[in-house]
Amino acid sequence: MRCENMETIPDNLVKFFEDNPKPALAFSGGVDSTYLMYVCRRLEVDMIPITYTGGFQTVAQLANASNTSQRYNFTPEFIEDDIFECKDVIANNEDRCYLCKKRMMGLIQKRAKKVERKYVMDGTNASDESADRPGMKALEELGIRSPLRECGITKEEVRRLSKLAGLPSWDRPPEACLATRIPYGNMITEEALHRADLVEKEIRLMGFKDIRVRDSNGAATLETLPSQKDMLEEMKPDIEKLLLEKYDSVSYRERKTQ
Repeated sequence: MRCENMETIPDNLVKFFEDNPKPALAFSGGVDSTYLMYVCRRLEVDMIPITYTGGFQTVAQLANASNTSQRYNFTPEFIEDDIFECKDVIANNEDRCYLCKKRMMGLIQKRAKKVERKYVMDGTNASDESADRPGMKALEELGIRSPLRECGITKEEVRRLSKLAGLPSWDRPPEACLATRIPYGNMITEEALHRADLVEKEIRLMGFKDIRVRDSNGAATLETLPSQKDMLEEMKPDIEKLLLEKYDSVSYRERKTQ
């Protein structure tokens, strides 16, 4: 491993990869997994990224994952799955995230073994709380390693180190799978997720960041940042025209996180 000029990589993270070679990275293309990919490239870690495509990811997320892997000269593995075949997941009960994560990471583990990886890691960081993320139970059960969490590296620190390293992902808004647009108890359909993906893309093109369109049986709730309140008021006619072509009604609320 190269260790010169490593101000963007904490020493304990360098040590982690010295002790744990040949990983597969469950790669989403988000802030955390992109930072881990950068670290692996800098340290010359023999790593293979594996990206799961199952129907809950946006087109933009999948394209970003592919482009980022190529940028850092990794050859990604893609797992194509149909999550809609899993009735327990699309029933959308409160264990949905756990069931989905276990299915996804289980498939990634199987692929990792085929490409002779010693273990699978993900981008969970030290700011992620188990109580807030039911999917973390699945990670523990499957033995998925989380270098950032194990090394005590928080989300804030990941963003700081990513900015220092010049990664364009450093200030990327948090991303969540499309299933989060559907309230628990409402069945998830391909049509509903495709609709949410489409309208969110159009609203982002209007200049909005970190938005969500929640769909409750055809009623849309648009969540926007408090900092974009004035912009929202100005563009409401255009937004409502767009949303009412796809949904029965529209309401608004502020997003709590940046």
